[in-house]
Amino acid sequence: MDKRAPHDSQDVRHFLAAYAAAHPEDVLTVEEPVSDDQDVSAFIWALKEQNRSPLLHFRKVGGIGVEVVSNIFGSRQRIARMFGVEEGQLHEAYQARSREEVKPVELRDGPVTELVTQDGIDLSTLPMLKHFETDRTKYITSGVIIAEHPETGGGNLSYHRAMIHSKNELATSLHSRGHLWRLLNMAKERGEPLKVAMVIGAHPLFMIAASARLAFGADERDVAGGLLGEPLKVVRTPKHGIRVPAFAEIVLEGVIDPEAHVEEGPFGEFTGYSSDRSTNNLFRVETVMRRSDAMLVSVAGGNSAEHLNLGRVPREAEMVEKLKQRFPSVTAVHYPASGTHFHAYVALNQMRPGEARQVMLGLLGWDAYLKTVIAVDADVDVTRDSDVLWALSTHFQPHRDVVIIEGLPGNALDPSASGIGTTSRMGLDATRGPDFHGTLAKISDEAFARARAILGRVG
Repeated sequence: MDKRAPHDSQDVRHFLAAYAAAHPEDVLTVEEPVSDDQDVSAFIWALKEQNRSPLLHFRKVGGIGVEVVSNIFGSRQRIARMFGVEEGQLHEAYQARSREEVKPVELRDGPVTELVTQDGIDLSTLPMLKHFETDRTKYITSGVIIAEHPETGGGNLSYHRAMIHSKNELATSLHSRGHLWRLLNMAKERGEPLKVAMVIGAHPLFMIAASARLAFGADERDVAGGLLGEPLKVVRTPKHGIRVPAFAEIVLEGVIDPEAHVEEGPFGEFTGYSSDRSTNNLFRVETVMRRSDAMLVSVAGGNSAEHLNLGRVPREAEMVEKLKQRFPSVTAVHYPASGTHFHAYVALNQMRPGEARQVMLGLLGWDAYLKTVIAVDADVDVTRDSDVLWALSTHFQPHRDVVIIEGLPGNALDPSASGIGTTSRMGLDATRGPDFHGTLAKISDEAFARARAILGRVG
């Protein structure tokens, strides 16, 4: 996958080579030429129809001239393997390692400093993909923007889609309630642009750390060190001295002008809809740092499993821990891909009447993305939509088991809340309850054993 042997554990190429060697069945290498116009997305959705979600490596992508790796986060099992655990242990492993924060260590140089351009910047040479027919143009989907607090140096990392506006400018959308937005407004108050760097392609654990939910002032680079089990190796960008991963593929350094606004979007967002909601910010690129043979590490857009998992695993881990600490009866929590970021299922051994409602209200209050929570009994598999819907159909009475709360802050990308600014939230209690009467239809273990033995012989 690399023209040179991967030489550091923090190199995404090291991860890719090691993972392909350990799990060749979970990596699909495409040798045939594909287009930069939607083909990578088409592969992901076509594989989804087959219930497959392998890591994808495209060797020949027309129009961009570099190899493309995508769908790294398309499988929860694959993410769990990054932590060396089974899928059911992912939340606990993430929480434990994210708490072991480790400060970065600074290097003089690294692979990302192989080529540094400050004069004559031409962003049309950047490898980018068009993900959906409805997208305005090609987009950067894996861009992690780093901004540092002017007094403490603490960094904030967050994902922001971006498209080319001019030869040296990107149009991007920030999150108007996020920490980067807060840093931008602090810069505006000082009468300055915000100094930033965008990382495009780095080790998957760094990319997961960039999705961490931290308090303002905390640094996701420290979390990356905890996830990696060693200090994140960083170099400073040449103009503004922002600390970025030394083993990144591409880094763009520059400023976001708080006074400049440009058109951006539409783009296929996590809801599955094309969204033109944007803060319409302008990122003026002053430096391009890249490897001499940089590859594109892309994140599938839209409501792909990759897009959802990357943003959801840290949030799920935090929610699961909070719920289990407050409610020991909770046995499992799952955010189904079918619900994008808006639905969650929670399983519990209900100890007293009303406890399911209390658990649902806790989850709806803690997670600002959620609109709907369904509570089920502990013997229901919350990772299977069909099992949860079965519980809903047989244990749930609408007049009795619905909790609705109105007028709460909503997600700006929710198409059902367009123009409202707030959302209602709903809990559906699909637990059996104390007065439930029913006996599950069961098949004996002996009958299953006989059937499996015969099936094994006849194939």
